[in-house]
Amino acid sequence: MALLEVKDLQVFYGVIQAIKGISFEVNQGEIVTLIGANGAGKTTTMQSIMGLIKPRGGSVVYDGKDITGMPTHKIVGMGMTQVPEGRRVFSELTVYENLLMGAYTEKDRSRIKEDIEEIYTIFPRLGERKSQVAGTLSGGEQQMLAMGRAIMSHPKLLMLDEPSMGLSPALVDQVFEIIKHFHKTGTTILLVEQNANKSLAISDRAYVLENGRITVTGTGSELMASEEIRKAYLGG
Repeated sequence: MALLEVKDLQVFYGVIQAIKGISFEVNQGEIVTLIGANGAGKTTTMQSIMGLIKPRGGSVVYDGKDITGMPTHKIVGMGMTQVPEGRRVFSELTVYENLLMGAYTEKDRSRIKEDIEEIYTIFPRLGERKSQVAGTLSGGEQQMLAMGRAIMSHPKLLMLDEPSMGLSPALVDQVFEIIKHFHKTGTTILLVEQNANKSLAISDRAYVLENGRITVTGTGSELMASEEIRKAYLGG
């Protein structure tokens, strides 16, 4: 069953068409990856799904409801959240306060407390730095915080935009282990990631985006086995 359906999505920046009628779906319980070069339209697609950019054509259907153009806070309230490219933590707030911001849709204080403790269990470094201002964290710690903040809303669908960007190889491995952990706990995941090797290895299905169009689709293993994809995105 499709949890997310993107149908003939068209997005413009002025007269320039960035997204040219793409269609794809994410089924309940899947990890689905969008791969593509810089400027292919991956982030624009994510922002359009989340209501941050209003598409000029097409539709976004989430959990059976048309959410095209819906305000972002309402989309989050329906169980979809995004970890944006570049982390975008609230740099002047503490780690703890950032996590609270992720739980703004939750009214049960005891559940919020339990959820924060769970985040500290998954990310022990955040527990150690809970009173530290987020802007002083390392890049890897900020990525952990951005992921923890997103999970605080208990999303059915978690969208991650370039979660491994700028991280050391050891931290990249850790980020992907955490993505797999969230998936095992029942979260459906849509992943945008330039590290195609890592993302395809954990994906049920994947789509290749080139110049605003989807050009290749298949399972993660099919795309990893494709000579064309290997040359273009997997380093040979």
